[in-house]
Amino acid sequence: MDASIDAAARALAAGDSLTALRHIALRDEPAALALRGIAMAQLGEYPRARELLRRAARRFGHRAPAAHARCVVAEAEVALAMREFTTRPRTLVAAAQALAHQGDHANAMQARLIAARGVLLLGRLDAASGMLHDIDAQGLPPALRAVAALLECELALRMLRVAAAQAALASAESAARAAAVPQLVAEVAEMRTNFARPAARLLTATSEQSVRLDEVAALMTSEAWVLDACRHGVRRGGQWTALTRRPVLFAIARALATAWPREVPRGVLIATVFNTRRPDDSHRARLRVEVGRLRALLAPAARITATAGGFALELAAPATVVVLAPPMEGQRASLLALLADGAAWSTSALALALNASQRTVQRALVELLAEGRVRTIGRARTQRWLAPPLAGFTPILLLPAVSPAA
Repeated sequence: MDASIDAAARALAAGDSLTALRHIALRDEPAALALRGIAMAQLGEYPRARELLRRAARRFGHRAPAAHARCVVAEAEVALAMREFTTRPRTLVAAAQALAHQGDHANAMQARLIAARGVLLLGRLDAASGMLHDIDAQGLPPALRAVAALLECELALRMLRVAAAQAALASAESAARAAAVPQLVAEVAEMRTNFARPAARLLTATSEQSVRLDEVAALMTSEAWVLDACRHGVRRGGQWTALTRRPVLFAIARALATAWPREVPRGVLIATVFNTRRPDDSHRARLRVEVGRLRALLAPAARITATAGGFALELAAPATVVVLAPPMEGQRASLLALLADGAAWSTSALALALNASQRTVQRALVELLAEGRVRTIGRARTQRWLAPPLAGFTPILLLPAVSPAA
């Protein structure tokens, strides 16, 4: 190997990007381009890093499949840091297979971890679970073991499997210490705070209290009838009724659960659900229709009875009704939870993660910008959005989850 290339590689492995660049500055052979790209990525110059890695991958081509695959993996990692989900998981899987075929198992696992991280950020919990299940971290370098365990921990937390999350975090902590990488140690410490911070608010007819993730998990397996305002659904025991795509029905269910066992006057329901102060006959007729739809969804565990003044929720079996409310109310809570990871997100990536239109996300971001809760960097197509970390609670239950019932 060229002495300068070798020296640059050793400097990068030690995290000394500037020394690496001094060895290979202005050189444009494929290996130098790849190392320059990695150095720029370590310095946070992601657009330049991606450009260099793409050039290196093209120059390596199919004549050097292992080097080409490493460039693909490095570019995907840079794209993920930029919160751009342009690299398809199957591309990374193909790169991982090529690397494994060449005996580079560490980078092969790195490719699979990047793919799993991408789908986890998008809230596709089932897909992330499948990818992580296929990863065997035994024999990997400590740093990769720590990354894999941190992903397992986050996935378990978002699926409310607290015991599994604690076990994964213990593995991550051990591996991070062995790797002696400060960033990984800091990530482990940050992840640990999720267990101690409040994750939601538990509302009953007479009280309100903050609850941690382990308390939320215990609640979900109890016999209580839970109106989950974090994931928009109803859970009783092991049964989950999703109301994510039924906002009107969810609003009615939340109003009835909040007032339980008392009734909710029709006028209050109409004002809450339809956002109007001047109800007419059409609102009352629509309310009857929507209540009928909700009644069909909740049966037989619960009934909605019509009273003289409105509607009331009744349970078929003795139990307590509670409302699990998010720590922060509003439709923009999930947006702020995504931005709280400290990365700069594009509007399109946020829309993809939230399964919303870019127009909707753009409007919400503009409102948050006017309130001073987010800020921007760049312009036009390079514009990115940032927000400070959410203080005082963990945003785990606010993050998007395609499979909340899992």
